[in-house]
Amino acid sequence: MLLIFRFIYVVVFSILVCIFGSIYCLFSPRNPKHVATFGHLFGGLAPIFGLKVEKRIPAEAAHYGNCIYIANHQNNYDMVTAANVVQPRTVTVGKKSLLWIPFFGPLYWVTGNLLIDRDNRAKAHGTISQVVEQIKKKNVSIWMFPEGTRSRGRGLMPFKTGAFHAAIAAGVPIVPICVSNTSNKIKLNRWNNGQVIIEMLPPVDTTQYGKERMRELVEHCHQIMGVKIAELDAEVAIREAELKKKNK
Repeated sequence: MLLIFRFIYVVVFSILVCIFGSIYCLFSPRNPKHVATFGHLFGGLAPIFGLKVEKRIPAEAAHYGNCIYIANHQNNYDMVTAANVVQPRTVTVGKKSLLWIPFFGPLYWVTGNLLIDRDNRAKAHGTISQVVEQIKKKNVSIWMFPEGTRSRGRGLMPFKTGAFHAAIAAGVPIVPICVSNTSNKIKLNRWNNGQVIIEMLPPVDTTQYGKERMRELVEHCHQIMGVKIAELDAEVAIREAELKKKNK
């Protein structure tokens, strides 16, 4: 019964947000401020899925300026967890095929996100140029998932280099965002699905690396994110064990 309630609520909520959001955004189409607004709206669905989301955003994050945010990409629930920490004037990079998803696709485009053709290697190569142009021309930050695909419980996957090439070319820092594990954590017929912690790490200065040390930059970011995600998972496990013991 709970599964049915959640399904109906999420579907109706999502369709209404997409329809009215698309209409609302037509008054200022592709304005990057819309991405954070609607990201936080979808992030508000976390309690409906029985998740308690804790956000750890440094106070100084508001003064980071333009940057490239990189986050671990686990599953479709990222839309109700990681979406909670999308910062103002931040747009995401998504596949061109997202445009054809009913209701969601038009909203994704009109809010100002960047669509790329990942199946075309020649065009995909130009993605870095597009990202750099967006940062400089529209004064925005970019949100990317460097794993390139959902990890689905396999841990932090190897990083592709696009986000790092773009950060170096644009001369902006990389800001890692770490989300504790949600794989196999959410059961739709269970009311309480536990906690999720999202932590934004300090910016990584890309100017000290340069193109010749790009691989080193990739490995550094992968390492610090892997360590932090493991710490967050351990913290969540301890909290949930203590809560379970308390409720016995």
